[in-house]
Amino acid sequence: MMRGRVAYAGAIHEAYPHAQGVQLADGRVCREDQVVWLAPIEVGTMFALGLNYAEHAKELQFSKQEEPLVFLKGPGTVLGHRGFTRRPADVTFMHYECELAVVIGRTARNVQRDNAMEHVAGYMIANDYAIRDYLENYYRPNLRVKNRDGATVLGPWFVDAADIRDVAQLELRTFVNGTLQQRGNTRDLVTDIPALIEYLSGFMTLAPGDVILTGTPEGVVNVNAGDEVVCEIDGLGRLVNTIASDTDFGRT
Repeated sequence: MMRGRVAYAGAIHEAYPHAQGVQLADGRVCREDQVVWLAPIEVGTMFALGLNYAEHAKELQFSKQEEPLVFLKGPGTVLGHRGFTRRPADVTFMHYECELAVVIGRTARNVQRDNAMEHVAGYMIANDYAIRDYLENYYRPNLRVKNRDGATVLGPWFVDAADIRDVAQLELRTFVNGTLQQRGNTRDLVTDIPALIEYLSGFMTLAPGDVILTGTPEGVVNVNAGDEVVCEIDGLGRLVNTIASDTDFGRT
């Protein structure tokens, strides 16, 4: 089942796909642009993977790391479907990152690979923006790159794990202003989902609602204010986001 969360008429509603847009849990049907889209779940700790697709690492001229490159993201980074992400005026290269987001459904501690997928509740699309200008190095992505307000777009739907036949064979696509710019497949993950859960749960406890962003494939290009960025993943829907300027955000 696909389900999301939206704000409408002064309340937050669970919502579902509908031919005319979105259906609220109380039965009302709205156009997509009549509601404010929130992240589909209440997000716990968010883990992000860097350079977890071999071709993307090659694209950035980076050799394979010995352990997964993982960093944490704060709650202020989260933005919903159809939201606006700010592009600071002083940057020269800001890019999207279409990613499969894995949602933990059961407490995971010292989980072995063979049992790891039992702890997954479902999946979402993520678009995790990065500003290359601010990157100190690929071993330690700094706060200004990966913890920017409204720079991690999630949604539009949470999809139950049971509804995805093979999570290791999902195609990812990113369109900028209607042009396909990025394409990849989860079969090319350097460290796959069971291995990531085994790795993380080996030294810390994963809780229901925690989210693992599994990395992005090659094909990132610079985006500018006014650009529409659309991320698609097989079976998970279509996540739309717009880049906005400092002026749009009241900054000069």
